[in-house]
Amino acid sequence: MQLLTFLAFTILVGVIAYLATRNTNEETSDGYFLGGRSLTAGVIAGSLLLTNLSTEQIVGLNGQAFREGILVMAWETLAAIAMVVTAIFLLPRYLKGGLTTVPQFLGKRYDKTTKTIASSLFLSGYVVVLLPIVLYSGAVAFSSMFDLPEVFGVSRMQSIWIAVWGIGIIGSIYAVFGGLKAVAVSDSVNAVGLLIGGIMIPIFGLHYIGDGSISVGFSELMTSHPEKFNSIGDSAASVPFSTIFTGMMLVQVFYWGTNQAIIQRALAAKNLEEGQKGLLLASFIKILGPLILVIPGMIAFHIFGDTLQNADEAYPRLVSKVLPPSLVGFFAAVLFGAILSSFNSALNSSVTLFGVDIYKEYFNKEASGKDVVKAGKTFGVGLAILAMCIAPLIDKAPDGLFGYLQEVNGCYSIPILTIIVVGYLTKKVPAIAAKIALLTGVVFYSISQFILKPNFINKAVANAEQAGISGKDLDYIEAGAYPHFLHVMAILFVLNIIIMLIIGQVNPRSTDFTLEYTKQVDISPWKYVQQVGLLVCLIVTAIYIYFSPMVMG
Repeated sequence: MQLLTFLAFTILVGVIAYLATRNTNEETSDGYFLGGRSLTAGVIAGSLLLTNLSTEQIVGLNGQAFREGILVMAWETLAAIAMVVTAIFLLPRYLKGGLTTVPQFLGKRYDKTTKTIASSLFLSGYVVVLLPIVLYSGAVAFSSMFDLPEVFGVSRMQSIWIAVWGIGIIGSIYAVFGGLKAVAVSDSVNAVGLLIGGIMIPIFGLHYIGDGSISVGFSELMTSHPEKFNSIGDSAASVPFSTIFTGMMLVQVFYWGTNQAIIQRALAAKNLEEGQKGLLLASFIKILGPLILVIPGMIAFHIFGDTLQNADEAYPRLVSKVLPPSLVGFFAAVLFGAILSSFNSALNSSVTLFGVDIYKEYFNKEASGKDVVKAGKTFGVGLAILAMCIAPLIDKAPDGLFGYLQEVNGCYSIPILTIIVVGYLTKKVPAIAAKIALLTGVVFYSISQFILKPNFINKAVANAEQAGISGKDLDYIEAGAYPHFLHVMAILFVLNIIIMLIIGQVNPRSTDFTLEYTKQVDISPWKYVQQVGLLVCLIVTAIYIYFSPMVMG
């Protein structure tokens, strides 16, 4: 029965995606890469949310909540503010320029080389980090949660290979052969299922704690673990409160405003109004993200306490504990959709970046839209196979790989965000400034995090241990030995902007940059975009105030 439920929901998503895309002309660049610039607000919102949500967050963020409590909600709730910034500031400029990829703007604003460097940085991030990790984390979660070794009668490692290739092949069919619209439509359907399935887990969990009463369960959770409901992280927390005002917002704006795998959904909007509505609708739903990504981890802490050796086991264990057997098949399909979405969205964006920014630029300048799509598809197939071969090998990597994922992404995220912001806000800064900012951003961040930081921390910990310091005190010493990576990002962001502005003063462009209106879509803004954006920001602020020590205490 569970298998039938899983197959039924998965096939339903595929059929809906096929019916919705069968009339889309995918032999043109706009048709394949941007779904014919036809996406509406609901589809954009659903695709944005499910592209973002996958197993490394469902399992990983709940694992962090298991350890630290509600303070890790910063990764979710602050995303809503970043979406508002994107809707009001970035999206109007993207659509005015008729962009298919974010690096296209860099080509217009600076030069071809800058665009190529940015596209290469995006692709390297997807190939080396994102695609294999999405496949691997999804395979591990699916294998452990639903006991695939027992189902197929294979070893744990064999089950991971099976899951990786199953997810990869199906995701590749959507992303490579269906184009963006197939990805976006399937995402939207899966988003509905994920919201239903994801909210079921805390509901059943609280029902379990409260012996049949959800309200009693929530009261019991708050009474038993008040420290878990403190939104203000101290210096030893994974998200210290001070980082919210520095690198955290930069990371969020990069992710939701410039990351090709995300912003491509908004670039495909039928007009600016639909794009802004989609982003703001997603921002409201994102505020509810902690219900799915944080609260279950705290419920798991109440139920299992310190019996779990690995916090990342909290969510799978909770699902097995509280979910009725009759719903396991549906939840398996929902989880499969979340895994699939992040993979096929990143793969589709990689295909877009290669076809538009590299193939047409360097391999065949006279390529028609059909030629670009064909080349992109060929590249996508090869990339998918490479990711599927690499993903299971991550199992042999050192522990803590996923904990460093956000930190590693900083190598390219902040430099790219810097040159985009300066590009839109200035008219005289030249291309050489962008190239220098990309180089210094990558080099300085790498030196900071992978050379200086380990040395500072190792020395501080060694001195503390010699002095007999241990436990929580040692954690504070380790945390204070070197600036948090989000603070480092903010420092380098400001430094890069200063460098670019100085170069712009010393060696300005010969002519002012002007963003031309391509008239591909209507860029009349939604008349309520500012009011709704302000409401979103006020709600996020209110949540932080409500869960602050002064109110909770």
